[in-house]
Amino acid sequence: MAKYEVNKDLIRELAALMDETGLTEIEIENDDDRMRLVRAVAPAAAVTVAAPIAAVATVAPAADADLSKHPGALLSPIVGTAYHAAGPDAAPFVNVGDKVSAGQTVLVIEAMKTFNEIPSPNSGVVQQILFDNATPVEYGDVLMIIE
Repeated sequence: MAKYEVNKDLIRELAALMDETGLTEIEIENDDDRMRLVRAVAPAAAVTVAAPIAAVATVAPAADADLSKHPGALLSPIVGTAYHAAGPDAAPFVNVGDKVSAGQTVLVIEAMKTFNEIPSPNSGVVQQILFDNATPVEYGDVLMIIE
């Protein structure tokens, strides 16, 4: 059985790329070689969101609370970059305290240069927005709480 040599320089480069891009997982394959790096991530912290006229603060969830089980949790359906608005100069789709209808677009996620409109899964009031604008999100991340 041949001894396999680990390319430490490649691992360092991939780890730096993960830091630079915010990725939590990367996998490469070349002929018979395959390498997968996975980084554990801490749960997302609550974000303070400013409404156009007045600042409205969200309340940070308890450290041990699993927001993905919350009945009003909006989970990311894809991996990509999440945005509060349709463009840099556009108003946010929603702010904390806004009433939304089921199916209403509440954010967009860019994946592979395509902007995907993400609808509210239910009608209610936006209680928390749990991502920063223009930041990477993973599949299953809790993005908002809508009750």
